[in-house]
Amino acid sequence: MKLYPLFYLVIVAIVLTACTSPEISQQIKADINVANESQKVVTLDGNFRAAIGQTIYVPIYSHIYHGDGKRVFNLAATLSIRNTDLTNPIIMTSVRYYDSNGKLVKQYLKQPIQLAALASTDVVVDRTDTSGGVGANFIVEWVAQTKVSEPIVEAVMIGTDFQQGISWSSPGKVIKSQNNDKRSSSVRGS
Repeated sequence: MKLYPLFYLVIVAIVLTACTSPEISQQIKADINVANESQKVVTLDGNFRAAIGQTIYVPIYSHIYHGDGKRVFNLAATLSIRNTDLTNPIIMTSVRYYDSNGKLVKQYLKQPIQLAALASTDVVVDRTDTSGGVGANFIVEWVAQTKVSEPIVEAVMIGTDFQQGISWSSPGKVIKSQNNDKRSSSVRGS
């Protein structure tokens, strides 16, 4: 008969440890907001003049084949975009995901986002999302109002199954550049 008080005490302890205090919840939300302070939505109006910009192609693999070439190994992919400039922001104008046939699967940005100096952002394609296929890719477009160092844009693919894990990175390749810096054009003209 003495087990009942102990049983109730255990139940109360479980309930109390499962509850999160409002202060802790607010701190978690504050940490998330702090992580996003390096990014803000911007509007590019007719007065905006880009000094530099690029279009970058990044290969992504949602799965690879193994064994007899018919078995599929699904992969999670993380697209990482890192502003390497020490003092100036860049503006991400587009992040688009295409499948193996070149068909647009998803547009990740609804509006341009400014990425602060030395800040980074990422996009994750879940390992269960095989819509891109083996030849999937991201097209990332960015601009800046002043001359900046180029961002690093790359993808990391990772997969684990049956005590086997694989991972690798895939660097982005610039496929189009824009340079409207008046200083560089006047130097070229002389």
